[in-house]
Amino acid sequence: MAAGPNLLWIVTTQWRAQACGYAGDPNARTPHLDALAAQSVNYTQAVTPHPFGPFARAALLTGRPSPENGVADYFDPLPAEARTVAHHLGEAGYATAFFGKWHLGRRDPAAPLVGEAHARTLVPPAGRGGFACWEGFESGFQLNDPWLHGTRLPVATRFSGYQSDVLADRAGTWLRAAASSAPWFAVVSLEAPHPPYGAPAAGVPARDPAAIIRAANVPRGGEAESRARRELAGYYAHLEATDRAIGRLLAAASDSVVVFTSVHGDMHGAHGLFRKGWPHEESVRVPLLVRWPGGAGTPGPDPALVSLLDLPGWARAWAGGAAVAPGPAGQRISMPSVVRLEHQADRVWRGVRTLDRKLILNADGTPWLAFDLAADPGERRNRADDPAFAAEISRLRRLLG
Repeated sequence: MAAGPNLLWIVTTQWRAQACGYAGDPNARTPHLDALAAQSVNYTQAVTPHPFGPFARAALLTGRPSPENGVADYFDPLPAEARTVAHHLGEAGYATAFFGKWHLGRRDPAAPLVGEAHARTLVPPAGRGGFACWEGFESGFQLNDPWLHGTRLPVATRFSGYQSDVLADRAGTWLRAAASSAPWFAVVSLEAPHPPYGAPAAGVPARDPAAIIRAANVPRGGEAESRARRELAGYYAHLEATDRAIGRLLAAASDSVVVFTSVHGDMHGAHGLFRKGWPHEESVRVPLLVRWPGGAGTPGPDPALVSLLDLPGWARAWAGGAAVAPGPAGQRISMPSVVRLEHQADRVWRGVRTLDRKLILNADGTPWLAFDLAADPGERRNRADDPAFAAEISRLRRLLG
């Protein structure tokens, strides 16, 4: 039997790095994550390699970027032959389990994205990424009364309640049962706080839109600000409700290494934009907390450049009793294809983000965006055409390759 620590990944959807109480967001009520952050290494510069669900999920599980991992389009399934972190840890003697949103199965592009068609789409055992226990749903954006199927549920079954609560409770039951046969590796994939933001949030009332404290890079006085306030009113309710569910899940995993993150963020009106796929900080930066059992490690902020791509390698290192290597000088970010849904990014792009700089190139290699993040953290001045920034753009191009 493997001798490594138990490993729990809590993966949310559309939870941007800025939207946590411990990160200083005055709108966020996240007491359980705030407590977790106080016990964790807080990677303050963590990014998703691809700010869109399927691409990011495939990268997170395989440690390989899209499209190299086989997911080049929004509707591409994860190839059955893809090697994931679950395969590696299972071969190392770990019990492996996945709960929640998968979004990497084969689904009907003609079916409505929101609703029971995708929520009840069955993911066959060969398409479950090598997890020995798998219980989840393909997609469907059902934040309440979710449909689940999998190892213990051969047919899609509807569960009453808030999705984050249902998944935390069912995963918690598995974790407690697995305690006698440690070590284990479990992923709990929560859809919240993904839209629809107006959906009920387990009794947590929506915020007053007028009371939302908006960021400086949200345009003032127009429809972008009004819409951002309306959506954030529901968004923060779902953050609070999901934080509460995460608190119950953490109670079942006191002896494990806990990783909390998100597959991407949400623009929420910054620069007049909404949703994800964009290369701005609100879309590409994600929360990333790592807590060791028994208080091992040194809690606190860590500005290391970290990507979701690093997590499978970290898990394998931890399972083998090894330390993790420091990150590179720059993290690569990209959108490998255009997802033709409303409000999403309008082009294929690739780029690199360092601690204080960001360069984004169009598909033809021309600069689209360039930012001095140290002087301009809100990315309000695009320096792609600024002759005074040309040397920095050349340096970042070399980092990008």
